[in-house]
Amino acid sequence: MAAKPPAGDPIQDAPEVTPPQRAAAGLPAVGHSLRIAHQQMGVRRTALTLLRVNQKDGFDCPGCAWPEPDKRHTAEFCENGAKAVAEEATLRRVTPDFFAAHPVADLATRSGYWLGQQGRLTQPMYLAEGAERYEPVSWDRAFDIVADELTALDSPDEAVFYTSGRTSNEAAFLYQLFVREFGTNNLPDCSNMCHESSGSALTETLGVGKGSVLLEDLYKADLIIVAGQNPGTNHPRMLSALEKAKAGGAKIISVNPLPEAGLERFKNPQNARGIAGGGTSLTDLFLHIRLGGDQALFRLLNKLVLEASDSASGAGEGAIDEEFIREHTHGFEEFAAAARAADWDETLRATGLDRADIDRALAMVLASKRTIVCWAMGLTQHKHSVPTIREVVNFLLLRGNIGRPGAGVCPVRGHSNVQGDRTMGIFERPAPAFLDALEREFGFAPPREHGFDVVRAIRALRDGQAKVFFAMGGNFVAASPDTEVTEAAMRAARLTVHVSTKLNRSHAVTGTRALILPTLGRTERDLQGDGPQFVTVEDSMGMVHASRGRLEPASSHLLSEPAIVCRLARRVLGPESHTPWEEFEKDYGRIRDRIAAVVPGFEDFNDRVSDPAGFALPHAPRDSRSFPTATGKANFTAAPVEYPKVPEGRLLLQTLRSHDQYNTTIYGLDDRYRGIKNGRRVVLVHPEDAQELGLADGSYTDLVSEWTDGTERRATGFRVIHYPTARGCAASYYPETNVLVPLDATADTSNTPASKSVVVRLEQTPPA
Repeated sequence: MAAKPPAGDPIQDAPEVTPPQRAAAGLPAVGHSLRIAHQQMGVRRTALTLLRVNQKDGFDCPGCAWPEPDKRHTAEFCENGAKAVAEEATLRRVTPDFFAAHPVADLATRSGYWLGQQGRLTQPMYLAEGAERYEPVSWDRAFDIVADELTALDSPDEAVFYTSGRTSNEAAFLYQLFVREFGTNNLPDCSNMCHESSGSALTETLGVGKGSVLLEDLYKADLIIVAGQNPGTNHPRMLSALEKAKAGGAKIISVNPLPEAGLERFKNPQNARGIAGGGTSLTDLFLHIRLGGDQALFRLLNKLVLEASDSASGAGEGAIDEEFIREHTHGFEEFAAAARAADWDETLRATGLDRADIDRALAMVLASKRTIVCWAMGLTQHKHSVPTIREVVNFLLLRGNIGRPGAGVCPVRGHSNVQGDRTMGIFERPAPAFLDALEREFGFAPPREHGFDVVRAIRALRDGQAKVFFAMGGNFVAASPDTEVTEAAMRAARLTVHVSTKLNRSHAVTGTRALILPTLGRTERDLQGDGPQFVTVEDSMGMVHASRGRLEPASSHLLSEPAIVCRLARRVLGPESHTPWEEFEKDYGRIRDRIAAVVPGFEDFNDRVSDPAGFALPHAPRDSRSFPTATGKANFTAAPVEYPKVPEGRLLLQTLRSHDQYNTTIYGLDDRYRGIKNGRRVVLVHPEDAQELGLADGSYTDLVSEWTDGTERRATGFRVIHYPTARGCAASYYPETNVLVPLDATADTSNTPASKSVVVRLEQTPPA
């Protein structure tokens, strides 16, 4: 039997600190994975469950979206995947007795870690108006409550329907179908807060808002640039792919404000070299870049490649792919003029790099015939993120590295089906062609007016324009920026509803009334009217495959996400809806048949997903070097170079995850690779910056963010840790620091919160 959850909240601002590690994984990762799994699941359940993770006849890991190789290891999971599975398959239970003992006011004082550790939700719970505690409620009554609120609205646009990236393709398709038949496009999702900048930039430049590489492309690459990403913590299985790429001769450049253990050396726990040997050194060149300097770096590299081409001899011969540029691109001359104007001195200021490091990077670029650029939120969460990613595309187009094996763009997504949810239509700004297909297939006229993204949804709730908030998974309150504003917005709602597997902060910050609807997890068996069901997911590289849970559900009161949507739709839409909701609930294959009729690339969906390896969705730039853009070609762009300007005496802060964390889910209080144990309220500061600011290692400070409109936000009581960040930069964990990011501090075009470039002053305080 698993251990009981912690009884009280641990102190999170007094960690033990040791020097950061220089290698990731190895035996410590194995030991930590098994220890967490045993605590949550017990020995037998651990063995039965972990051996099913990411297997062809098993379930997709509820953690990250990194793709699986065709040939899979018996233990095809990473440390953080094991933690994610353990938290879902835990033997701990949150019953009505728990809610009777813990009023909402008490839950609101608890940390996210404590809430998550209590275990799985077991039955629907309802917080009535004026009540102090959630109480059990039947599913029928819960659906009546939601239906009454939705049908009483003056307009469907007064409701917001949020989606987390863990929702399956089938559930996501049904969800957007219900919401649009109800009459709104208010479908914000977690993509709005992470890779929206990637989608915006890639759609404009290449015509497809997804990455252009498959897993095997990494093994064919000559050069892989990993920018603004920490695979060792956020996508650990990527390290195995990088190790294989290195074995094939690839070079790796890491571009990051923090040295990351996983990118320095990888001790693969699946082979003897990783267990008993020294592992594999991954990074050939580390560019210790200043936060927000990536656009300036790639702009200068583009200038230098053009200049190398001008020499037309020696190292410069063939520096650009003239035929590709001529046949497949648009806007080259304007781009080239902007690139040639790049200034060395400005670039060095923006990046904090040495000229010699950039010269070394250029030599590696010119020596590569096949280059891939991978990135994550380190590039997507700045005000200038979209032009930054467009500059990455410029860099790849210049040498023909789109639509070539072993080359391309590789935005690495987080949640395991965040990309699939968008493919299924979870988007507040749907394409007209998608709505046309829905109308043809289901016989109703979907709304055409754009809906709310995350930031606009918070504003609407805050201002009384939206009155009902429904979340299919996720932890909206903790994940969103401007914590105080977000919480006040949620409390202004008439009804808040969360479809969840476990407790989180969002359940304690409620509207006038609130519902918690417990759902099946990925690990659990899904039995419906026509027998056992499976769902499908799309990974970060556009591969679609099945996921089959095997465990007994945590409670007999749980419903699957598709069942919840179908029953809610029947209750809200009534007999006027001609959509066969009851059939969809009984047999998910019927959902897939309708997906095949609506979503391009899913033709013969049921037949194709029967292949245990899954299938790849079409990607025109990769498959045929065709570009469905406004110009019909790949678009070079020429945006002005931007980077954050920081006043004297201030630092530039990025919010990030600890190693014992996945998004807002806190598995533990350690950040092993960074040498931090038993603490989260910490701020990492370069020793020389700390000395200039008079901040001793171990001192305490408030973080005060400063914005151009004169507003300030404060996060109190953070322990200073001297750490080798880039000079002038600092780092601290979210969601504790989300309070520092104003609602209106967002990326241009994508409206993604600018959480990676927060100007802060550090006000020293005595320890609590």
